[in-house]
Amino acid sequence: MRFAGVLPEDAPDPRDKFAEQLKLLPIPVLGFAPQPSLEDAGDVAFTSSQDERGYSMMAASITYTLWRNPHDHSDPINLAELDEPTRRALDEVPPWPRPAWLVEQVQQRRYPQLWEAVRTTWHREPSERSTVRHLLAGHARYILVNQYRRELGLSENPADQGPSEGPSPVVTGRTNLLINGVEVPGVEVGADPLVYGLGAELPDGGVVTAVLPRAELKHLQLHFTTRN
Repeated sequence: MRFAGVLPEDAPDPRDKFAEQLKLLPIPVLGFAPQPSLEDAGDVAFTSSQDERGYSMMAASITYTLWRNPHDHSDPINLAELDEPTRRALDEVPPWPRPAWLVEQVQQRRYPQLWEAVRTTWHREPSERSTVRHLLAGHARYILVNQYRRELGLSENPADQGPSEGPSPVVTGRTNLLINGVEVPGVEVGADPLVYGLGAELPDGGVVTAVLPRAELKHLQLHFTTRN
């Protein structure tokens, strides 16, 4: 989440609005199964499309804080790699009181974030755009062009990018996902040097996809469960 300007100390927590939006989804939202290396602080992005019949698509994407050493949060290995301007901005304490949730969000930025890592997508009607392969490739591209611009040699401003620019991740093979303790057949983006992606159709409709930094996979258990 990003905020600008001065917020009053009693400003409402925007995560409350996101939690209400999630109730609109007609299928359960999935996330990572609880594990020591991941913290779900309620940072969820909600997107949707509508037409004259109502919602035609809805998606919820969950961001996690990563603890490389979950047994000692003070271990410097847990800190994110930040440039100096960002570090100074995080260290600066303004002369006015801030909402507690904003202070929490600022502190979280000191640690690596698995940004919009797990996404649950629902379409009202099946089409080529609702297939697991299409959605996984799109999720992987979204992560790459927003989180790895320097590594990909892209301009710093995403607005400068044309619709055909940037990577085109390829769904390379099949895999199995463990969802609520049951193995479900799925597909993966397994050859990209920067990210690893996997996805599956859900038994009750919709698709779950996950796109993760390849460098952090050793810290993660790729198990998924219904998010409460």
